[in-house]
Amino acid sequence: MTKSTERPDLVTQIIKEDLNLTNAEVVEAAGLTAEQGMQLWRNLGFPDPGDEAVFGESDITAATIVARAIDLGVMDERTVFRLTRALGHTMARLADWEVTILMEQLESDVSGGKIGNRMDAALALASTAAPQFDRLLLHVWHRHLAAATLRIQTRGGTDDEVLSTQMTVGFADMTRFTALSNELDQVELAEVVEEFETRCGDIVTAGGGRVIKTLGDAMLFVHEDPVQATRVSFDVVKGLGARSNLPSVRVGLATGSVISSLGDVFGPPVNLAARLSNVARANRVLVDQETAEAIEGAFETRVLPPRPIRGFGNLSPIAVTERRGFTSR
Repeated sequence: MTKSTERPDLVTQIIKEDLNLTNAEVVEAAGLTAEQGMQLWRNLGFPDPGDEAVFGESDITAATIVARAIDLGVMDERTVFRLTRALGHTMARLADWEVTILMEQLESDVSGGKIGNRMDAALALASTAAPQFDRLLLHVWHRHLAAATLRIQTRGGTDDEVLSTQMTVGFADMTRFTALSNELDQVELAEVVEEFETRCGDIVTAGGGRVIKTLGDAMLFVHEDPVQATRVSFDVVKGLGARSNLPSVRVGLATGSVISSLGDVFGPPVNLAARLSNVARANRVLVDQETAEAIEGAFETRVLPPRPIRGFGNLSPIAVTERRGFTSR
């Protein structure tokens, strides 16, 4: 039975071309080996297609871009495929996020009587909103690429300085999240997580920090200035604590050398910040010794009794409070 041509399905509306080519046909047209073509498809986050015809002309164009990048020799094959893997992971998460948000909009419109047919509404979104967001996506990517390049330029000229740098790492997480997850239904819990991510991310970014990733009930961020990182932490604690629909938040901060790789950061300060947040009480900010020394004079600090910190032995966390009369920005 052939598909009706009166109304395209969502996949056709999004892809906008016939998918009648096999992987073998795509890689031959692009100039890749069969192994390279399969590696590219896997890196982009898709299952092995076998001999099924699931590709179109745009896939040949994409594969040709990869083939030419390898042939030019500016980047070696390993670098090219690492970039495609980063692209695949990022786009998969973005697509899931976008579809979830759009589905919530459609369900709200249906329940409110604004629309009567989900499929027609989804097709309308795909045909009208998607092209504009394609342009927005490219613009935002360019802006973030420029910002990432600027961060590299400001670190210095040596290879070691490019690969690693001194940063203050923050780990903010919600208290009582496990208990809360048992009290709320899935929709309510998702709303709490999104509210936390949105509010916490806004505060971190507004304070000059950078969100690295979110982990449901927690957020990992970095800042180049320990004093500003501490102020951001207090803004997070107070800003989220003032919202009745969110549980209290606690923050751990650690300063030191970290390595940036694949959109993430690695190093002892990352692990220590997470450990400090785990032992902090609600609405508190705990820091390590290096951060405490860097913020001396800007905040009040108090060394707490030593306790076992997993992976670091017995350490004395340092509690931070704002000086009297200080108003956080």
